[in-house]
Amino acid sequence: MKTRTLPVALIQERNHGDADANLTVIEARVAEAAKAGAKLVLLQELHNGCYFCQHESVAEFDLAEPVPGPSTERLGRLAKQHGVVLVASLFERRAAGLYHNTAVVLERDGSVAGRYRKMHIPDDPGFYEKFYFTPGDLGFQPIDTSVGRLGVLVCWDQWYPEGARLMALAGAELLLYPTAIGWDPDDDQGEKTRQRDAWVLSHRGHAVANGLPVLSCNRVGHEPSPMGASGIDFWGNSHVLGPQGEFIAEAGTEATVLLAEIDLARSEHVRRIWPFLRDRRIDAYDGLLKRYLD
Repeated sequence: MKTRTLPVALIQERNHGDADANLTVIEARVAEAAKAGAKLVLLQELHNGCYFCQHESVAEFDLAEPVPGPSTERLGRLAKQHGVVLVASLFERRAAGLYHNTAVVLERDGSVAGRYRKMHIPDDPGFYEKFYFTPGDLGFQPIDTSVGRLGVLVCWDQWYPEGARLMALAGAELLLYPTAIGWDPDDDQGEKTRQRDAWVLSHRGHAVANGLPVLSCNRVGHEPSPMGASGIDFWGNSHVLGPQGEFIAEAGTEATVLLAEIDLARSEHVRRIWPFLRDRRIDAYDGLLKRYLD
């Protein structure tokens, strides 16, 4: 079976203060990735600024913008300049009082290839996203691009095997997760390790269960809480996995451009020896459509 190699890059960064500063850094990082040969570039979740969801404030809605809008125009020019497919993550203003956490895919000619609105919205200490984001209404639909059919999901979606499976069933050739995840600095080291390991394990499970490569791009750095709490230490560890859950590339905890090469043809080989899609008992899964089986 012939290989079909796709060079990819994950831009793991910290917050540099505001949208202009962050996008300026992103422009330099994408140029670096393209120079190294990347054809697909994935950015972290809500890369234009800090992770503002640590508190609830109506003033934060001023950060939202339409899609298409200023950021997609700037990122589209960047994608076209370097001939890459670019996966961005934006705070979308759909209408007054209606906002989404949205991933946007820019084609290498600068056009918008498609968007995905985050489906699963958390509401946990330090991650008050339900205050800001309406759950997505575009479903789990892959986005066709010049480098392949991308199954784009966002952060909290990574804990739900259903989303990854539905992307796979719709023909996604790889799964991508722009992410913003970290730990409370006050947690002990054991708890921090368990959280990070669980996060990596969830992605490895999606790769194995669906026979697909998985790309997850996290942010790094400490971001203080506006509420006076301890803030969040974003742990980085962005990674690229193969269709058997194997590590192709993994970053540490510092800002970096993580480069990797994916053989998209391997999924066909893996699915032939592990035919999980063939053996699914679709006649017996009605219970999955219920909240809980009382």
